[in-house]
Amino acid sequence: MRNHPLPNQVQPTTKQAGDMAEEQALRHLQAAGLQLLTRNYRTPGRGGGEVDLVMKTADGTLVFVEVRRRASARHGGAAASVGAVKQRRVILAARHYLLRWRSPPPCRFDVVAIEGGPQGIGESRLVWLQAAFDAGAH
Repeated sequence: MRNHPLPNQVQPTTKQAGDMAEEQALRHLQAAGLQLLTRNYRTPGRGGGEVDLVMKTADGTLVFVEVRRRASARHGGAAASVGAVKQRRVILAARHYLLRWRSPPPCRFDVVAIEGGPQGIGESRLVWLQAAFDAGAH
């Protein structure tokens, strides 16, 4: 049985759903001990890089986090939607962000995948994939 919204229930826009997923991911990562450095970091110019969250672990590792939300796991789900093009954009933003560091610390690329929730109604499921991809392949 599919869950359908009630007739008078207002559905969040895609942007609102994305913002809610990003906030959920941020709370989860902070509860795990990571510190937020910046949100929605973008390189200048069109077609540049972007990263949802830049976090720092207790040992000083910088974590560049891509947050993905999908209403369901159909078509591979949220984690599978972080393909090569998206990875390149995150890596580009990370490289630009690291220009401000005299001696860059260790870094990694994580994905927080959230399925279900706002538009899919019901509970969402969050999966944190640490070191989901690396910059060496790009």
